[in-house]
Amino acid sequence: MKLQFLGAAKQVTGSMYLLELEDGFKILIDCGTDMEREIDFDEPYENKAFFPFDASLINLVILTHAHIDHSGNIPMLYREGYEGQVLCTPPTAELAELLLMDSANLHLRKLKAAQGESRKKHKQMDRLLRKGDLYLQKDVEHSVNHFITIPFSKKFRATENLEITFIPAGHLLGAAHVHLGITENGVKKTLGFSGDVGRKNYPLHIDPQTMPACDYLVCESTYGNRVHEDKESTKKALGDIIKATCIDKPGRLIIPAFSVGRTQAVLYTLNRLIEEDHFPAIRVFTDSPMGKSSTRIYTKYSSYLNQEAREFQAEYDELFDFDNLKFLQTEKESRAIKNYHEPCIIISSSGMISGGRVETHIADNISNTYCTILLIGYAAEGTLGRQLLAGTDHIQVRDREYKVHAQIRKIDVFSGHADKLGLLDFMKVQSPATLKKVFLSHGEEESMVEFKEELTNLGYQDVILPEKNQTFIL
Repeated sequence: MKLQFLGAAKQVTGSMYLLELEDGFKILIDCGTDMEREIDFDEPYENKAFFPFDASLINLVILTHAHIDHSGNIPMLYREGYEGQVLCTPPTAELAELLLMDSANLHLRKLKAAQGESRKKHKQMDRLLRKGDLYLQKDVEHSVNHFITIPFSKKFRATENLEITFIPAGHLLGAAHVHLGITENGVKKTLGFSGDVGRKNYPLHIDPQTMPACDYLVCESTYGNRVHEDKESTKKALGDIIKATCIDKPGRLIIPAFSVGRTQAVLYTLNRLIEEDHFPAIRVFTDSPMGKSSTRIYTKYSSYLNQEAREFQAEYDELFDFDNLKFLQTEKESRAIKNYHEPCIIISSSGMISGGRVETHIADNISNTYCTILLIGYAAEGTLGRQLLAGTDHIQVRDREYKVHAQIRKIDVFSGHADKLGLLDFMKVQSPATLKKVFLSHGEEESMVEFKEELTNLGYQDVILPEKNQTFIL
């Protein structure tokens, strides 16, 4: 049995692992977009495969959760010849479709920009499509028709020798740890893939649950060298900032937030502040069409949410809707916020300030001393979010430079990832005596190195930091 690391190796994005069983059965666990990969449309065209394997020879895809860095290249897999199924939980299937359609729309805009009006459109579009991780809506539609949903904690027998179990991971609606039971030559081996480990007591999401014993385990390490700083509740942390920025002074608060997961956590917390703490009704703009669609999916699958959220819904009827909340749909509505002069809160994607409508809100307000920009999650290298957190005094947004006069704040109570302590809790249920190998992925190298040291001190002796494309015999 072979395990190859095709992404998220010493970096956070691009999760993709190829598991080949002894009988040749090939399983792809996640098929995510590498956010650090740049596409150069001016490079010479080469008609070569996108993946470092023959997609038509893959037998099965298992998807841990819907985020694009785990799901984003699934349509490319089908474009390259894959004909099998994608196994995931029911909420993951719907959220993934939403996110992949959004990516397809973004790809279409990139293609039109790169094409130019004078070029031969059909030939050029086909070449551009094949040069990068680009696909269109028809590719997404074809892909999602092959999604097969499996509930949590129910063993699914994919073949005579392969059992698959999805275990709640927290982190995102429907997110799962994956536990595989594989029988070869009469011997059963067990493999675990953490996916992204959520944090305990998070708004809406259930706590990550225990992974059964494994012979081999692939564990994410995004926060492997960090402990979440904020110990207070999400409600208190957000309430204190709103009071300081929108109540004590007539300012505006911009919260860059991913449309799926983070936006719902913020809206739910705002609703709790209004209903439970009787907060004054401040105008809240949610500027993300996808945010509205994903909120509907969260409402549909409320049975997958934690007990606190279900009890709140039973008492107040609505998880996410409250007075003075306005979902913005059109770009015209989005631009009009610039002329709204009362205190307000703007929630807009993307969370790292790397594309999306939030860039326009940042550009319009970054020099406003009455504006506060609140970062509530991880920001990768090269993003505007990371630059602002580093304390830069000027930023460039869409080829124009702006001075930073707005206040930059950060809280990590909304981070959807377990920190070092949470990851250690996830690992400690595995016996160092029986766990043969631990592979660390989905983290910056510095984080991995420090987390490896923590695990080694706990007695896990074979902790590996794989290189990209490296293969291991299990």
